[in-house]
Amino acid sequence: MIYQLFFTLLTFVGFLTPVLAQEKEKAPPVQFRAVFHNPANPIADLFYADKSGVIVPLNFRPKSLTEALFTRPVNGSLVLYDKKNVDPENPSASVAASIKLSPNTKRAMVLVLPSLPGKKPAYRMLVIDDSAKAFPKGESRALLLIDVKAAIVAGEHRLPVDPGKLVKVPPVKKVNQYNMAQTNFYYQKGGSWRVFTERQLQYHNAYRRLFIIHATPGALTPSVTTIVDTTRR
Repeated sequence: MIYQLFFTLLTFVGFLTPVLAQEKEKAPPVQFRAVFHNPANPIADLFYADKSGVIVPLNFRPKSLTEALFTRPVNGSLVLYDKKNVDPENPSASVAASIKLSPNTKRAMVLVLPSLPGKKPAYRMLVIDDSAKAFPKGESRALLLIDVKAAIVAGEHRLPVDPGKLVKVPPVKKVNQYNMAQTNFYYQKGGSWRVFTERQLQYHNAYRRLFIIHATPGALTPSVTTIVDTTRR
């Protein structure tokens, strides 16, 4: 396989020592929805602390966002654990992933990714501001997880997608009578652009999309996983 996953999106914030239940002043709860992305192993048993501090399973949905969940940040970070029974004296031993949140974050879309083999913690996260202002309905986002040059053509939009960057795709207005528009994905090889995915997608202001451009084990060209959000807000 000529492509390797691009693992420079985020840097692990560090292990966390306080326990939610022991904090004198608890942070206000943050709403988040998560999706797990790992083509090589699409199953992950992870946990989070709900707004009362109880460790509960994070029930992922295949290629989809979870329902709206609530957690209280620990030292300003969203934390996932690898087990339910977290040792209150040593919670850092059970941390599976952690990422710092903006102080103003109220709603977050969280993409959970595997770390490099042998690296700790086992997972890392990318947080997207899930507020209506930051990510309006009708828009899409494209994320490139491999170290190649790529581009997306969606209706009237022609946009480059750089490795590790989250690219805003504005609402597509150039559609047919069924609100359908051609959506193609390209990557650069040997100085030329090659299409690797061609789709007819329906665009309107009822939902949003997250396009994840990635490598699939054994494949010679990139792949695209599409996460569709139809939740009313």
